Amino acid sequence: VQLVESGGGLVQPGESLRLSCAASGLSVSDANIAWARSAPGQGLKFVSAIYSDTSKYYSDAVRDRFAISRDNAKNTVYLQMNGLKSEDTARYYCAICGSGYSCRSVDDYENRGQGTQVTVSS
Repeated sequence: VQLVESGGGLVQPGESLRLSCAASGLSVSDANIAWARSAPGQGLKFVSAIYSDTSKYYSDAVRDRFAISRDNAKNTVYLQMNGLKSEDTARYYCAICGSGYSCRSVDDYENRGQGTQVTVSS
């Protein structure tokens, strides 16, 4: 099982980015998949998740600005990020939520990817 993130970059405040999480070795439609981020000097923090039953969850920090989705045909999960702020600067990872655990439980993630860097700066 492998997850590969892409789509990060350097943007100005207020701009948008779409991150992609391409999966191999599993079907994203059968898994609970999360996005989490790690800023310099901080630990990994939950951002968003999409469950196999299509339910979606967000952290309070991104709830009204980010949107998670998946394309089963492309076996890919996306994170659309709008209205980016400097505090969104971090390395973003996708991961499979641990079996039997909430996707908010970052310590129980499995098969976390290498991440993609998002920098929001003017």
